[in-house]
Amino acid sequence: MMEKKLHIALIGYGKMGKTIEKLALARNHVISAVIDNEMQWETEGKHLSDCDVAIEFTTPSAAPGNIKKCFGYHLPVITGTTGWLNELPAIESLCKKEKQTLFYASNFSIGVNFFFELNRYLAGMLSDMAGYSPRITETHHMQKLDAPSGTAITLARDIIEARKGLNKWGNADEPHPKDVLPVKAYRMENVTGTHVVSYDSVIDSIEIKHTAHDRSGFAEGALLAAQWVKDKQGVFTMKDLLKI
Repeated sequence: MMEKKLHIALIGYGKMGKTIEKLALARNHVISAVIDNEMQWETEGKHLSDCDVAIEFTTPSAAPGNIKKCFGYHLPVITGTTGWLNELPAIESLCKKEKQTLFYASNFSIGVNFFFELNRYLAGMLSDMAGYSPRITETHHMQKLDAPSGTAITLARDIIEARKGLNKWGNADEPHPKDVLPVKAYRMENVTGTHVVSYDSVIDSIEIKHTAHDRSGFAEGALLAAQWVKDKQGVFTMKDLLKI
């Protein structure tokens, strides 16, 4: 299917923002505004009226305010910023109330979203198998601000929803009762992102794993979402886009 030319506002110009810009320009989209700090909202904000969509990858503290500002321009927002899930319900409510458009994903990689589905399926199969203990580990680059990652939290929440006897997730390095799913976060140089879900028993182990080789997969998914939300209204996720 031929892509429609988009005029894009990039909110956040870190590694992800630059990767999205490179891929977008290669596909003949237009980057009409780049906002990377509060001052640039004053100088570049006026260009948002000419944009079709905003793609937001910033920091947990900045994301909610950025999204609200984009709503002020009636601009659909694609956001992949993680670490602010406690504020997401309020933003979703505001989006629906003001008839705006929000597309949120803890990970825009197509492969990761099928990995999410595989994780849910495996968790359901093992929901009654008390002999298998689940655990999540994730590894990212040193610049990633939140730990554990939003992807790891999504994996954890889906396991907890399916698994009897689990009520929450917690740091694997700290003592935790049996009703807590252990999650371990590693930070290393030059690692794009690796997530492992394992189930260990006395006799064997089951493991599923996703490894991102570079950021282009995240940028690909974000641009796909930007195309998909055009002329839509409401709150959407990768489940809607991929029809999972």
